[in-house]
Amino acid sequence: MNRLILKPGREKSLKRRHPWLFSGAVAKVTGKPESGETMEVHSSTGEFLAVAAYSPLSQIVARVWAWEQREIGAEFFRVRIQRALALRAHLLPDREAVRLVHAESDGLPGVVADRYGGVVVLQLSSAGAIRWRDEIADAIETAGRPQTIFERSDADVLALEGIATSVGLLRGAPPPAQVVIDEAGVKFEVDVPHGHKTGFYLDQRVNRQRLRGLANKREVLDCFAYTGGFTVNALAGGAAKVTAIDSSGPALELLKRNVALNKLAQAECIEGDIFQHLRKLRDQAKSFDLIVLDPPKFAPTAAHAERAARAYKDINLLAFKLLRPDGLLVTFSCSGGVSRELFQKIVAGAALDAGVEAQIVEHLSAGADHPVALNFPEGEYLKGLICRVAG
Repeated sequence: MNRLILKPGREKSLKRRHPWLFSGAVAKVTGKPESGETMEVHSSTGEFLAVAAYSPLSQIVARVWAWEQREIGAEFFRVRIQRALALRAHLLPDREAVRLVHAESDGLPGVVADRYGGVVVLQLSSAGAIRWRDEIADAIETAGRPQTIFERSDADVLALEGIATSVGLLRGAPPPAQVVIDEAGVKFEVDVPHGHKTGFYLDQRVNRQRLRGLANKREVLDCFAYTGGFTVNALAGGAAKVTAIDSSGPALELLKRNVALNKLAQAECIEGDIFQHLRKLRDQAKSFDLIVLDPPKFAPTAAHAERAARAYKDINLLAFKLLRPDGLLVTFSCSGGVSRELFQKIVAGAALDAGVEAQIVEHLSAGADHPVALNFPEGEYLKGLICRVAG
């Protein structure tokens, strides 16, 4: 097996079992390994550290498969995927829509698998995962027995790996034209071939249900509404009115179908730039009882954190200005490059600049099907706050 030899003193993170190895830590690469190939990682003194997948075009030059010397192959993926599915079966036994595999946090870097009823959507985002596509799909088919395994390896991060995108059927029958899931009594249509990520945002499941419990008789503004996860739950929770804003017309059309699917009163839908529209609402002296901010990833890495902080502060400041006394702001960041501590500081600064007194009444995160490995804190990418503006 070819080897990655580290520079002196650069083995510390691997000894703490962090699964990423950055290119700047590597002194030497033996042999001529291909992208995605399994390699041993050794310290400058020759000490074995890990078995990892090689990604020569990425800043993360290797992602760890195992911390012991072992063969990586079909049996490895069978065991890891079986273990991941067993966790969900124990914690979330009745969920028809659930994340089955959560990448590094399940010991499978670059591998995400989401189940929507009989359809499993597989998203591969690293060179190593792509190399073992067939073995991973076989393991999911054996352990989960879905009717369909559909690949959505089209995330932006693939460009950083130098990998072409791949979308299409991997196993079983083509996905049905309409995939509908039931989430705690609320139905959603999932766009498997074209929707964001794997078609839906399963990481917000528990937060959508929390919002449902807060929405009764409130006038709600849902920003970055996408296909209506929060809008539908607000309406199902008895909201007096919901205004949904998104930049995507097709997403808003699906939002309307999801509202109709649940036989709820339609929301007011606005297509446009959220930043601009929040300013317009401010200038019109509009106000709301509850505002949801669930923006896309502003900072994929820590290097983007400063620019992202300005964007987060801008939208949160505008939201605070639009809230009525005793109003609630439900605000999120899904940026891995923005820590929970930094996000809270940004929101606090936004409240200060907006001239309002506010308090955090609840911290939010992803559900149990999105576990966070203790050796990989980056797995906690989704963080949220419920803030109440003083009356």
